[in-house]
Amino acid sequence: MKQIKKEQLLHIATIGKTVGIHGDMKLHDKSDFPEQFHNGATFFTNLKKDITLSDVNLERGIIKIAGINTIEDAKKYTNAKLFTTREKTRENCHLEEGEYFWFDLEDCDVYEDGKLLGRVHDIERIAITNYLNIKTDTKLIESGSAKSFLVPFQEPFKVSVDIDKKIINLSGAIDILEAS
Repeated sequence: MKQIKKEQLLHIATIGKTVGIHGDMKLHDKSDFPEQFHNGATFFTNLKKDITLSDVNLERGIIKIAGINTIEDAKKYTNAKLFTTREKTRENCHLEEGEYFWFDLEDCDVYEDGKLLGRVHDIERIAITNYLNIKTDTKLIESGSAKSFLVPFQEPFKVSVDIDKKIINLSGAIDILEAS
């Protein structure tokens, strides 16, 4: 595979301990898209080696790495992190209407009623709810607002999202900022 910059890679899973004696391993999926783990799927690792999956059993959370057939060889991959690119994620993962990849939401400017509140720094999942972690606009910080705040990324807070323009319009976010 061609050279990819580290910041372009997405950590999507970690390989766990070995299972059985033939090189099967536990897969800890850290994504919302299990469909990307299938026979023949190739991923980058933090071990500076690309791996290809074979014998994927998502119901049991077990994978086998192509060419690895012994427990000794498999143990070399314990705790290896699996990475993919944004482009491969877009190709391999299906979104429903109104759903977005987290990496598309990051760096979006956040507005309420035309007023810039800040920029999405990160997305956090708390229980079953995704929250936009917003770094507050400098002008608001200077007037006494918190440096950052969390807003649930769901209705009634989410009004509109324009990924191409990197703009998210919210409702009720000013109240959350003022209470932060």
